[in-house]
Amino acid sequence: MIFEHLALNVKNIEDIKDWYVANLGLKVVFEQTEAPFMTFFEDSSGRVILELYHRPDEEITDFGTKHPLTFHLAFVSPNAEKDKIRLLEKGASFIEEIRKEDGSHLVMLRDPWGMPLQLCHRAKPF
Repeated sequence: MIFEHLALNVKNIEDIKDWYVANLGLKVVFEQTEAPFMTFFEDSSGRVILELYHRPDEEITDFGTKHPLTFHLAFVSPNAEKDKIRLLEKGASFIEEIRKEDGSHLVMLRDPWGMPLQLCHRAKPF
């Protein structure tokens, strides 16, 4: 088996969609224009698919109240410091960063709606 996609029920789907496309480099590959507004994004590799949708009749996790290690979206970053600064300027908020002895640099942010985003510059990529 291989992953097809990961799905999350969120508020503000339109705003999140625009921000993720403009600032994370994700591409919308399918978008439903009526409720529940299922929107599928692919990363620049075309390998990972994220679905965001909005169903107010189901639980919507308030990620802003959860520890970022409970759940986060992790992105490869060739320069985590530069991406951290750029995303902070676009409305993200800073949580923490770790510089490992092997040269890896991990930065944890939250998007403007509270979703934890991890920027991963790994000395040895996965």
